Amino acid sequence: MIKRFPLLLMIAVLLVSFMIQPRDISAAEVDIPAESAILVDAETGKVLFAKNADIALPPASMTKMMSEYLVMEAIEEGKITPETTTQVSDYAYEISANPEYSGIGLTQGKDYTVRELYESMAIISDNGATIALAELVAGSEGEFVKLMNQKAEEMGLPDYKFVNSTGLDNAHLGGNHPEGTDPDGVNLLSARSSALLAYHLINDYPQALEVSSQLDINFEGHYDVNLNWMLPHEGDNFRDFYYEGIDGLKTGFTELAGNTFTGTAERNGKRLISVVMRTDSKEARFEQTATLMDYGFNQFQTKELFPAGYQVEDQQTLPVTKGKEDEVAISISEGFTLPIKAGDEELYHIEYEINKDRLNEDGEIIAPVKQGEVIGKATLVYDGEADYGYITPGNNSVDLVAETGVEKANWFMLTLGAIGDFFANIFTTAVDWVKGLFS
Repeated sequence: MIKRFPLLLMIAVLLVSFMIQPRDISAAEVDIPAESAILVDAETGKVLFAKNADIALPPASMTKMMSEYLVMEAIEEGKITPETTTQVSDYAYEISANPEYSGIGLTQGKDYTVRELYESMAIISDNGATIALAELVAGSEGEFVKLMNQKAEEMGLPDYKFVNSTGLDNAHLGGNHPEGTDPDGVNLLSARSSALLAYHLINDYPQALEVSSQLDINFEGHYDVNLNWMLPHEGDNFRDFYYEGIDGLKTGFTELAGNTFTGTAERNGKRLISVVMRTDSKEARFEQTATLMDYGFNQFQTKELFPAGYQVEDQQTLPVTKGKEDEVAISISEGFTLPIKAGDEELYHIEYEINKDRLNEDGEIIAPVKQGEVIGKATLVYDGEADYGYITPGNNSVDLVAETGVEKANWFMLTLGAIGDFFANIFTTAVDWVKGLFS
C-alpha cells in the first residue's frame, strides 16, 4: 500500500479535478426568475445571456447611474470639482428627510462638497444628495432631466425615459416633480439599456468603481453600509452574498419596480456587467446576479478568432480597373476577439460588404487605390443556434482595407486599353450578328 500510495493519490487528484470542472451549460439552462435580465462582457460589449432584455421597466435607483455619469462629466469638463460646495434646497431636504426613502438626512444651510454628495448617492442611494447634485450641475432637476435624456440618446440607449434624477416615482415627490415631466411619470429602462448605461459609466469613468466598491460611509454622524451585499462586508448578514471580484454597481427598489440590481465584477482581467429587474426580494437580486456571473466566468473564454490581416478564403483580392495592376489584396484591419464558449470556434465566419461607391458596374475597384484604404467592412457572423449580439451596434464589424496600393495606369496604357476594348466590342458584335444569321 505504501508503494501504491503515490499512484492512488494521483488518481484521486485527477478524479477531483474532473469533478470540479464547470459543466458546459446552455443559456437555456441558466435559471433567472427575474422578469428581465442580461449579461454582458464589459470589454467587447458582447451579450452572453438575455431574458426579456428589451422590455422597458422602472429601474428604481439604477436611474442614479445616469446621474453619476453626468456628475462625472461635469467634473471632467471643469464645470465643477469634487471639492465644489453647495447647499441643499427645500425640495432636496424634504426628500432626504423622508424615512421611507433611501438616505441619511441632509442638513439645510450647510455646505456639502460634490464628493460627499456623490458618495452618498452612489453608496447608500441618497435621494436628497442626488437632487442636490442635479440642481448644482444643471440649475434645476428639470434641466438635469433634459440632460439625462440627451445623454441617453447620445449613448444609443434603445429603451429609456427619464423623468427625475433619483428613480423615485414622480407621484411620490410631494408635488415637486421636475418641470416639464408628468406628475405621475416614472423612469423607464430596459435591461439592455441599463447594461449599456453601466458599460459607458465604467468605461468612460472607471473611477466610479472606486466609490461603488466602498463598503460603508460615515457621513453626518451616521454610519451606513453599502447597499450592495455582494461586496466583502463583515458579519453573518452579508456572508452568504459575497461574490469574488464584485465592485459595483447600483441597486434599486420601489414598489412598482421591485428589486433591481446592475452588478459588475472582474476576475483575471475579465469584467462582466449584469442586470436583473423585478426580482422578488433583495436576496433574490443578488442570488440571480451570482448565477449570471458564474455562467459568464465559467463558461466563456476570450479568444482571438481572426487576427488583423486575415483574408477570407477565395476572397483575398478584388479586381482593379484603370490600374497598373489587375487586382489588389484585401484583409481585415483589426482582429476579432470576443468571449466564446468552448467548442464554438468553428461556428463563426466573416462576411464582406464592399463600398459600392468604389466599384464600377462590373464590380471592379477603380484605381488609384491607396495602401490601407478602407474599401468596405467585414462582419463577424455566428452560425450557432442563439446569438444575443452586442450591447452596442457595430461591435461585430471592422474595416476591410487594401493591403497594397495600386497606381492609376498612365494615359498611354489607358488609351491602348480603350482601343483594345473598342475592337473587342466590334468583334463580339460581329460574331453575334453572324450567329444571328444562322439561328
